[in-house]
Amino acid sequence: MGVPGLRIAEYPGAVGVHDQDLVRKNVEGVLFDRIVDGLTKTSADGDTLAAPVTRPVEVAFRGNDEAAQEFFRQQEWTDGLPIIPPTRERVEAFLRHTTRNPDETVAILPQANLVATPRNIAANGVMAGCRPEHMPILIAAVEAIGDEHYNLNNIGTTWGVLPYLLVNGPIVKQLGLEYGGQLISKGPNPALGRALGLIVKNVAGYHHGENYMGTFGYPLCFALAENEAENPWQPYHVEHGFDADASTVTAGATVTWGWPPSPYETADKTAAQSALEFLRVDITKRACLPRLAERGTNGFRNMVTLLIAPPVAKALAAAGYSKQDVKDYLYENARAPVSEIGWGLTYGHPEAFTVPDYVKLGIYPEEYLVAPDELVRVLPSPDLLHIVVCGDPDRNRVMTLWSGYVQPVTKKIDLPAGGDR
Repeated sequence: MGVPGLRIAEYPGAVGVHDQDLVRKNVEGVLFDRIVDGLTKTSADGDTLAAPVTRPVEVAFRGNDEAAQEFFRQQEWTDGLPIIPPTRERVEAFLRHTTRNPDETVAILPQANLVATPRNIAANGVMAGCRPEHMPILIAAVEAIGDEHYNLNNIGTTWGVLPYLLVNGPIVKQLGLEYGGQLISKGPNPALGRALGLIVKNVAGYHHGENYMGTFGYPLCFALAENEAENPWQPYHVEHGFDADASTVTAGATVTWGWPPSPYETADKTAAQSALEFLRVDITKRACLPRLAERGTNGFRNMVTLLIAPPVAKALAAAGYSKQDVKDYLYENARAPVSEIGWGLTYGHPEAFTVPDYVKLGIYPEEYLVAPDELVRVLPSPDLLHIVVCGDPDRNRVMTLWSGYVQPVTKKIDLPAGGDR
């Protein structure tokens, strides 16, 4: 953040699993001395501010491909995989697919608060293996993660918050983005997701083990597109106020990716009832955390995205359920014992907040003032739920993606003249 010599006094160990006596011992015997040293001793790194960047670097490296790979790896500009070196010619090919000035500000991305420009967006797109015509998607994606409502500033949590992209509109078919089976692993989608990850690292400044602190690390960022042709409801972007013929990109995030349940028609349940039940259970198990019910000054800092394969979506629609009906049902019926919602009741620390404390602070609703074994809603609002129809068109699967801290943001993709061709 412009202070390379910033002094840090670090508590030794994982404070969350230390008993009170050990915490007191570490604070008094170790941490306090580190604070005093940081305030009173000369820093070995110096205390000068970093010099401002006044213009883009013209040439970062000269050499062959093998040497460039090693140089970029040493600079920590890669995700650990080989990259395509962003030569001037390759970057300029991307810049021809936008009308923006190469060095104009697209967004300022926290935490590093560096300026994202078409030039450095293109460089990361080249490195990731994107094609030049993907440039408008990448610019809109940067606008989305740079929006204050997305809250990029807080993804560094040890939870492991992973940004991803959802693309809608005509551009999906124009550029051959995948929306069917194995969609995050095929076609242009992996490169787009990888480009997002490189931008988060190289422009937003999130470095693993420094300020991007996922306890078990991260998979690669991913990108997906909605199957609008097989969607029995309005496409995601139309639902959120965009014209059907507009192309959009939505920035989301998740801390979950895993087993997708398969709803079945049975003797006592329709396929729609089975799907709702599976989704209810999946949401309860994945999203049953106290932060899901938190309300901040900027509204809810959480999101739940339901990936629903076309056969399941069609079964729900045929049974008369609109998207809003599905959201309302899950809001009312995704419930868990209040003892599993509240930190104080679950973990037993004497100083921890209990459910009544959270209610008094206005964080939890008054309906949470019940006995520990009584069921309460795990969703504070149906508006947290987002439904995307995608995946194998011949398979009955659903997937719940959940993340705290982040809210989805959708931006229109601006194409240059003739870009739709």
